[in-house]
Amino acid sequence: MDEQSRADRRSPVGEPVVRSDPAVTGERAAEAVGFDPDDPESVAEAAETVRRFAAGEVGDDDHVLMLRGAAACAALVRGVGSYKEAAARAGDEVTVAFIRKWARVHDLPQAIRRQVARGYITPSAAKHVARLGGSDRYLLAWAAIDGDMTVREVRSVASAINDGEDVESATREVGVDLGRIGLDLPLETYVELRRRAAMRNVDPDTIVATALDEHFASSPAEE
Repeated sequence: MDEQSRADRRSPVGEPVVRSDPAVTGERAAEAVGFDPDDPESVAEAAETVRRFAAGEVGDDDHVLMLRGAAACAALVRGVGSYKEAAARAGDEVTVAFIRKWARVHDLPQAIRRQVARGYITPSAAKHVARLGGSDRYLLAWAAIDGDMTVREVRSVASAINDGEDVESATREVGVDLGRIGLDLPLETYVELRRRAAMRNVDPDTIVATALDEHFASSPAEE
């Protein structure tokens, strides 16, 4: 996996990079709240946000607010130094397991969190994607979208991978083949793709893959 594709978090902890982007969250971008783990007042705000989040005051269908809760979990952990202390600061009803799960969601690569904010990956599914590391995170996230996977299927695949199964086999067991994606093309482009593939005696995906490899090689990745 090349440098640009690594599943490392590069944006500051608690900063609403995704939630503050109007291209992702529209008018709700103005509601974005960030948390500074080095600011005691912000850490206190994060603790209160986590308490409300754990109490169920954020609906499962509000992906943006759930990402805010995840950001609060991550910032709180950094601010107090441990999951155990974070749970204690947030309140008696908040568990270490809850904070750990959601902090890992906030630490997912930005490309995946953007799909969560858009509603293409549910936060509940993102919790299981976040159990993985490296490129497996991307592969399961995109499989969840392209294969229309349920949360239960995402959880099952994540568990199988953590038990040592490779991601391709694990997704195949739930009926999803990695690397398959549907594309809507302009009709002229579609006709030309099919024509060139026929003339070269190759499948259209060969031409598309080659063209994308060349494009990615000449364009720096963003994260």
